[in-house]
Amino acid sequence: MSGLARRSGVRQSQAMTDLGGAPRGADAHRRTILTRGTVVIDVEACKGCELCIDACPPGVLEMGEQMNDRGYRFPWLRPGCTGCKACSQICPDFVFQVYKYEVPLDVPLGSPTNEARS
Repeated sequence: MSGLARRSGVRQSQAMTDLGGAPRGADAHRRTILTRGTVVIDVEACKGCELCIDACPPGVLEMGEQMNDRGYRFPWLRPGCTGCKACSQICPDFVFQVYKYEVPLDVPLGSPTNEARS
């Protein structure tokens, strides 16, 4: 769990850790991906509308199969977030906190990138 997650009382969802990231297209040979930001998702507040999925320019949000305590599916974050805030701007339930890194990180594919608040 990141220092940010520990400081803000956020727990990491095992479902999100298991998802990781999958290389696509021309990046299929890469073992890492440049990540410029991250989001913390309040999975219990999410109602599964999927607006964030289409709004995400780098396409790193993916609707998961697991459900929150209210019976809604919630998005997972794959590596490659740019910190653009499109997800937080379109979300009607304000479930996203977006953080932009001062220095981009080269994240190994398959590493946990999601942090979820219960």
